[in-house]
Amino acid sequence: MPTDAKRPLQLNDQGQLRHFLSLDGLPRELLTEILDTADSFLEVGARAVKKVPLLRGKTVCNVFFENSTRTRTTFELAAKRLSADVITLNVSTSSTSKGETLTDTLRNLEAMAADMFVVRHSDSGAAHFIAEYVSPNVAVVNGGDGRHGHPTQGMLDMLTIRRHKGDFTKLSVAIVGDILHSRVARSNMIALKTLGCPDIRVVAPRTLLPTGLEQEYGVRVFTDADEGLKDVDVVIMLRLQRERMQGGLLPSEGEFFKLYGLTEKRLKLARPDAIVMHPGPINRGVEIESAVADGSQSVILNQVTYGIAIRMAVLSMAMSGQTAQRQIEQQEDAE
Repeated sequence: MPTDAKRPLQLNDQGQLRHFLSLDGLPRELLTEILDTADSFLEVGARAVKKVPLLRGKTVCNVFFENSTRTRTTFELAAKRLSADVITLNVSTSSTSKGETLTDTLRNLEAMAADMFVVRHSDSGAAHFIAEYVSPNVAVVNGGDGRHGHPTQGMLDMLTIRRHKGDFTKLSVAIVGDILHSRVARSNMIALKTLGCPDIRVVAPRTLLPTGLEQEYGVRVFTDADEGLKDVDVVIMLRLQRERMQGGLLPSEGEFFKLYGLTEKRLKLARPDAIVMHPGPINRGVEIESAVADGSQSVILNQVTYGIAIRMAVLSMAMSGQTAQRQIEQQEDAE
């Protein structure tokens, strides 16, 4: 779907978030607003009582057609911390496996007065399809669709980078691994470009690189990991997407680790204060060695914490039709 078709679907007439389906086409100001709002919600996670009443009385349905414990759990926590009621539906074991269509399932959920669907699906564009057909008062958030995108993961990665490295316009970022099958890579490339990162690098074997990356995303492509990691500020390692691979794209996982795995020795090619990221789950000894994943430069566990705050920001902004930051201010004024 072209960018000009995506933006009206995601935004209301005032330019505020209506659905959250893709980072493509969203303006820098809105991405920055999401990051600023998530910063406010990080404080909520540090409280003894980790709840705010912004979505009290609302119902959020997590509709996962594809398993993902980490994403599902952080969306559940985010919704509950906003005081929403949460229903998690494992669709692979529900009525769709018995022949019910996707639209039938959604209509039944709408009949239960759901206010938002968080959708994860193995087909690219599934969240967009659902957003086209839901009732006008229901919001849709994309929790990952096929190879297309994972916008909340992209935004939590941006929050991680901003909190640890600051100004995007001064950074060099390398995304390393299975670019071809990774929805995280696509969301990150779009977000980094939108936020003004001047040096975005993708590092992978040719068999795991889509064509046209330079033109579409404005990135630099490297097939030599040592060259691609030289003097970068941020290293984002990607999980090897075994379940999405077909044919002999890699000779072996051992060969991949030898040529592209992030070791302590290879990390020394980056800047001394470079941070290491990974969307998880980690395949230790395949994408990254344990000494790096658990080392002082790793911010992988921070990403999980930031993920809850980002998802709180997105849920509250999409559900309310106004910025969650404004809601927080109104709540504090009332108190």
